[in-house]
Amino acid sequence: MTRRFELVQMPASREPMSLLSVDRSVSELRRGRIIAIRGHEGRSTLILAAEAVTDEGLQNLAKTAQGLTDEATDNTDNTDSAHKNALNSVLSLAVTARRATVLGLSSNEELATILSFENNLVLTADLIAQFSDPLSMAGENLPLKDFESIRADESATFSNETAAIALAKVARLLPACVVAPISDPMAEDLDAWVKRHDLFLCDAGDVFQYDNTQARSLSIVSQARVPLAGAEDTHIIAFRPADGGLEHLAIVIGQPSSEQPVLVRLHSECFTGDLLSSLKCDCGDQLRGAVEEISRKGHGILLYLAQEGRGIGLVNKLRAYELQERGFDTLDANEQLGFDADERIYLPAAQMLHTLGFNQIRLMTNNPDKVASLSACGMDVVERVTHTFPTNKHNEHYLATKARRSGHFS
Repeated sequence: MTRRFELVQMPASREPMSLLSVDRSVSELRRGRIIAIRGHEGRSTLILAAEAVTDEGLQNLAKTAQGLTDEATDNTDNTDSAHKNALNSVLSLAVTARRATVLGLSSNEELATILSFENNLVLTADLIAQFSDPLSMAGENLPLKDFESIRADESATFSNETAAIALAKVARLLPACVVAPISDPMAEDLDAWVKRHDLFLCDAGDVFQYDNTQARSLSIVSQARVPLAGAEDTHIIAFRPADGGLEHLAIVIGQPSSEQPVLVRLHSECFTGDLLSSLKCDCGDQLRGAVEEISRKGHGILLYLAQEGRGIGLVNKLRAYELQERGFDTLDANEQLGFDADERIYLPAAQMLHTLGFNQIRLMTNNPDKVASLSACGMDVVERVTHTFPTNKHNEHYLATKARRSGHFS
């Protein structure tokens, strides 16, 4: 009988160690290095971010997982068949359910998918790019006949493969990883084994807890009076998680009282819209319009959240923009990359409001998911306040898509 893995809140004393473990893993993945993941029931896996894969890296991943030395592999038959067997026997590609569905390899939009390459389909860096990156040059000519050589299996909800994809998302990389189970007989003492191989080891449970742990650890690190155009009585309060990650900002306009519901706007950072006044979205209008409206009402709070591109990061957002230029709408573009339509979490916002002493809010939004998400985080959303702006020829399709497919109010 398989024991079900349950996600439980960890002791506060372990939270700093848990956050550090994930942050170190993210740093290693972004540098193109292999890391080890320890899962429940003793399962351990090596992973490598698909975005950083090279042919040499694939061979190194396979050899390390099996405990093979360079001398041992040099003495094997160096044919294409031997090369394929050495890689394909242990390596697989973990992609999100969204990406697998886009590729036509799965119909389940919930569970991550593990792709195993079989028959004569030799695993290479180019092939990994085809299956993980819709913008890769090779991906534009993905041979559908090769799908016959791929086995697609659903992962468990809290598997090492799922943890690998979650780490790639935290790293703001494409959400796909090459994975290999550790089969080296010398890896029984996993902690000692990873040290001998100069690898970093992360517990899967730390990954699954990361978003909640980081949000709970937010604390005020700085604040100052910053007069704004149209809202001179403004204070900006910076919140930082315990791992030293990206700061979220509370822009407090006027003197809101916790004795009555406070007018609040949640605004996810948008470099292109907020700073460059991009016409592809309405983010700049929403940001400046929220400041003006809150100031006109007399007081309120604008939370500026470090969740670029609906939580996928600036680089992936630019990739999504390129896909939109090729004809995909804003939601389909995210899903082509392997992301959900919206990857944001709102626990940081709830934690910030709670720290500031506010539990009842009037939320400025046209997104019903924000209302539901904040309510699920324990905030009492007593009213939704409409927050709309005129469209232009560059963003009218984007805004219409959000209304039609995400239920945004107009």
